[in-house]
Amino acid sequence: MKVSFYRYMLAAFAAASLTAAGCALAQVDVAKSSVTATSKQMNVPVEGKFGKFTAQVKFDPAKPADGSAQISMDVASYDLGDESYNEQVRGKDWFDAKTYPSATFVSSAIAPAGSNQFKVTGKLTIKGKSQTVVVPVTVGQQGATQTFDGSLPIKRSQFDVGTGEWKDTSVVADEVVIKFHIVAAQK
Repeated sequence: MKVSFYRYMLAAFAAASLTAAGCALAQVDVAKSSVTATSKQMNVPVEGKFGKFTAQVKFDPAKPADGSAQISMDVASYDLGDESYNEQVRGKDWFDAKTYPSATFVSSAIAPAGSNQFKVTGKLTIKGKSQTVVVPVTVGQQGATQTFDGSLPIKRSQFDVGTGEWKDTSVVADEVVIKFHIVAAQK
């Protein structure tokens, strides 16, 4: 049970880390968007989802360098599908949601990386620890709606997610993959 909980927590952590660019001052549709984190517990993939997050995006594919993205994940909303696991993930060994209620990503640069592909550089902060990351993002467009999809592998140990008995990576892997699908409409 602890192993599964840990996996879900890692997935949530990763999910909080990942977020990409948006439209030229866009309204993010949180109901159609998602952020997940997948880890491996005893070599079995475990996925969790952040139920609450906010995002602000500004993006024009013709001027990617002028874009920006910010996302804030409510770590207490991380859902592994079982309330007992969710409670563990909120605790000090995992997200420590009382002390660090949110995980954030704030972009510092957006650069083209091929057709509809961009590299979004920014700071990912979880449990008060920050790392500069580069997130590959695929941008889609249908009318005035843009979608931003990507995934980012991170090491949970770099953010002190999974301390105490969970620090050992033989049960819950150190790597967590954060995946996101952000839907935004131009204002």
